[in-house]
Formats: sequence, C-alpha cells, structure tokens
Amino acid sequence: MIAKPHVDWFDLAPSLALLAATGLLLFVAVLVPRNVRKPTAALTAFCGFVAAAVFAIVLDDRSPIPTSLIHESIFRDRYAAYAQVIIAGCGAVAVLVSYREDLREEHIAEYYALLAAAGAGMLFFVQAANLMTLFLGLEWFSIALYVLTAIDIDLVGSLEAGLKYLIVGAVGSATLLFGSALVYGVTGQLSFTAIAAAGHAHESMLVVGLAMIIAGLAFKASAAPFHMWTPDAYQGSPTPVTAFMASATKVAALVVTYRVLATAFPHDTSLWRYAIAAIACVSLAWGNIAALVQRNVKRILAYSSVSHAGFMLIGVAAASQLGTRALLYYLVPYTAMSLGAFAVVAARERELGAPVTLSNLAGFGWERPFLGVSMWVFMLGMLGFPLTGGFIGKFYVFAAAYDSGFWWLIIAGVIGTMISAYYYLGVVRAMYFRDSAELQLAPAGGSPPRDLLLTTAVLVCVAVTVGSFFAVQPLIDVARSAAHALPL
Repeated sequence: MIAKPHVDWFDLAPSLALLAATGLLLFVAVLVPRNVRKPTAALTAFCGFVAAAVFAIVLDDRSPIPTSLIHESIFRDRYAAYAQVIIAGCGAVAVLVSYREDLREEHIAEYYALLAAAGAGMLFFVQAANLMTLFLGLEWFSIALYVLTAIDIDLVGSLEAGLKYLIVGAVGSATLLFGSALVYGVTGQLSFTAIAAAGHAHESMLVVGLAMIIAGLAFKASAAPFHMWTPDAYQGSPTPVTAFMASATKVAALVVTYRVLATAFPHDTSLWRYAIAAIACVSLAWGNIAALVQRNVKRILAYSSVSHAGFMLIGVAAASQLGTRALLYYLVPYTAMSLGAFAVVAARERELGAPVTLSNLAGFGWERPFLGVSMWVFMLGMLGFPLTGGFIGKFYVFAAAYDSGFWWLIIAGVIGTMISAYYYLGVVRAMYFRDSAELQLAPAGGSPPRDLLLTTAVLVCVAVTVGSFFAVQPLIDVARSAAHALPL
C-alpha cells in the first residue's frame, strides 16, 4: 500500500474556507430564489473572504517557525500567512465593489463563486513549496480569472479581453511549466529546498529553466515586457474584477516570485537579481511612458500597475532581508490604492453607463465630493506623496536598493516617479480643473443613488492608504517577522 502523508487540514484552512464558500455559492445559484439570490451570494462570498483572513491571521500567530508540509508540497510560515491576509482582504473589498455591478441575473452567484475560487487558488499558490503545487496554484486561480474577465458578455470588449488574457496567460503558464521541467531535469527534485540543496549552480539548462520561470511569473505580475495582456484585460473586464486582478494577483505573483528565487535558487542569486533589476527598469520605463498617452482611466491604471510592479521588483532585486520587508510593506498601501481607484472608476461607470475617460471625469470631484477626494488620495499615494503609504513604500524599496549597491535602480525609480506625475495629476485635474464649457449636464432624472457598499469599500481603502503612513512601524514589524521565513 502507498503510505499517505499526514495532512493537518488547518494548514490549508484559508484556502478551504474559500473553497467551502465556492461550493455554497454553486448551491445558491440553483437553490436560492432569484429575488434574494444576489444578496445571499454576496454575503456568502464576503463571509468566505473574511473567514479566510481570520484563519490566515491565526496561522500567522501559530507559525513562528517556517515548516514544509505534506512531503514538502506547501509551506506553513508567516510569509505565506501575511500574503494570505492581504489577498483575502482584497477579495472582501472586491465583493463590496461588485454588489451593484450590472451583471446578468443568471450569472450573479456564479460570478461570486468564481471570485471565491480565484481567491482560494491564490491563497494556495502563496503556500507552494514545490514546482508541482506552484503550477497547480497558478492554474487554479488563472482559470477562474479568465472566466471572470469575460463573464459580462454585454460589456463591450469583455469577450475580447477574456480571449486575450486566456491566450497570453496560457503562454505564460506554458513558459513556467517548461522552465520547471528543465529545472527538474537537471536536479531531479521538485521541492524548492531540495532544488537548492542539489547544487548545479550556473549549469546552462538550469539557468534557462530559471529564466523561463521568471518570465512565467512576470506574466502574472504584469511586469514589462511580459505585460502585453494587462491594458486590454483591465479595460475589458468588469471593473470589480479588474480591481481584484490588479491587487490580489500582483500580491500572489510577487510574493511567490521572491520565495521561489530565494529558496530554490540561492546559488544563482548573482544571476537572477540582475535579471529582476532589468525587468524592474523596463517596467518603470514602459509603464510610465505608455500611460502618458492614454485617455481611458482603466488603461491609465493598467500601465500604472506595470510601473508599480517595477517598483516592487526593486525590493526583489535587492535580495536581502531589507528588500523582503520593503516588498511586503509596499504591498499593503499598493493594494489599497489600486482597489480604491478602480472602485471610484466603477462608481463613475455606473453613473455614465459608459467607459470612464479623462474627458467624462469632468466635474466628478464636485458631484461626488467623497469619491473625488478619495481618488486624489489614491493618485497622490501612487505618485509617492507624503502622508500616504505610497511614500514610505517607495522610500523603503529605494533604501533596499541602495543597501544592495543598486544605486542606478534608485535613479530609474525617481525618473519614473517624475514621469508619472503627469498622468496621476492629470486624473485629478480632470475631476476638478476642467473649464466650465467642458462640463456636461447631468442626465435627466438626476444622478443614480449612492452606493453604500462601494463607498464603504473606498473608505476602507483610504484608511489603509493613509493609515499605512502613520502606522508604519507596526506594519514594518509584521513584515520583518514574515521576512524571516525566507533564507536570505
């Protein structure tokens, strides 16, 4: 008989909570009456994400020593738990933003089921400890996101966005899988720690496999030049889905990228850190320059996402405990700013019934004072202004780069920040400083009613964006505890 490994199901509790929510949501889709299906589905998904966050916090508290479990297939440590809390929080906020999204009635419960399934896949993905669970977790959440991107068949460009995301995502996954096969062929090992122990540093096939793994993960992180799916997928997806992809997916991809490189390839650090630094520079340049000519706000935020991937990869390139803490801290304000900005875009979309551009943002800051102020907080935070966590995040990754001797990455980051001022402040200008002749009359019957859940989500994002500046020391302490799980 084949001996089965011992499984402590509590180690997988965050993922299992969302899997349970997914199963319940499928029952909701067929058993709950139509008139109460939407609130029931939203509440179930929200409770699933909250439960996952609670389990992740408990795991963090009970995992002071990093361990690998189930024949070294998953990690139980504070590094994974930290990422799981952020991802679950992103999912909960995405549910609030989604509630008044104009989806077909027959797709409501399925939409929340896919959102919960994608979240469960990400929570499993950040615990991956070998190449097999790495690929399984990646495909788990990717397939759910492919469907979510195209779920609103009435939205112009949604099917096209879903198809592009599917094709390019499949190429990224295939690249990762081929690279993993090369690494396994050289080392004969699947576990990250076993790959490191096998040696074979600088062997040509191993280096090619490493390069392909980096490329495959960079696809998911929206890092240039592997970002080509990002603007179209972000623009064509339902905006709450875009918000979830821009925040949670980036957290999962960057956290796992750092773990794989630091744990499985410590002997090739001198190679991969320069490769990551080069990708960071390309992301900073491409993301910021391409955003300058965009008029659609979702595309502007998509290229902003590419740029921020570059900033966070600076922390990865540092390959140090300081770099790890910088990345983990940066993820907190970034996810809040990204979620909040897309939530404001969703509110404007619902008012206009059309895609949001710089032109039709005119007057929004005066019509919706709270959402307008929130949007400029998010824009200034992404730009890196003080009194927002974005300022500390950029300062922290620059400090990590300087500590590791990558002073030229600081120059690239500062130049990128200067370029980004044009389009971030352009969004603020569009909301407040348009000429009166450009302002459009309100639609007949007045504006749509306020969305309490969306406003609550935006308020939470503003609180995290600003609070991460003032509560910087507690966040750094938590990030330091999580960073100790990596062998740096």
